[in-house]
Amino acid sequence: MGNAERTALFAGSFNPFTIGHESVVHRALCLCDRLVIAIGHNIGKESRADIPERVQRIAAIFRHDPRISVREYTGLTVDFARGIGADFMVRGVRSVADYEYERNLADVNLSISGIETVFLPALPQLSFVSSSMVRELQANGHDVSRYLPSPSSKSKDKDAADNS
Repeated sequence: MGNAERTALFAGSFNPFTIGHESVVHRALCLCDRLVIAIGHNIGKESRADIPERVQRIAAIFRHDPRISVREYTGLTVDFARGIGADFMVRGVRSVADYEYERNLADVNLSISGIETVFLPALPQLSFVSSSMVRELQANGHDVSRYLPSPSSKSKDKDAADNS
């Protein structure tokens, strides 16, 4: 098992995908060889952007990193995780309330599938960033660009590194 590729799943609605989510992705890559970012169909959450559009936006952010793929799915997250051969799931938590909610899901997922969940606490400077906060600011006419990853800036940074 020493040479086996480790696959992690980072699932969510990502509506929108924020710099907090981006931080979790970069930090999770230290724990796995391959990371699947998955957008689930969640009937309990209102969606402003359709899922294929969100998949494209997130894929554009990470297009230069072959370790990352972006997919959509339906059904239980843990079933999707099992279907892609995930070794574990990754969840970002910003608060104790997030942790309690996510821990309960992790316990259920472990009991029905044997798949562990790894929690990554939000970096302190990002602990207030949430998709719902971004949507609320945007709906009230505020510029939210500082809370959203920029595909063009990531590409420029990566291209500059590749050309040096």
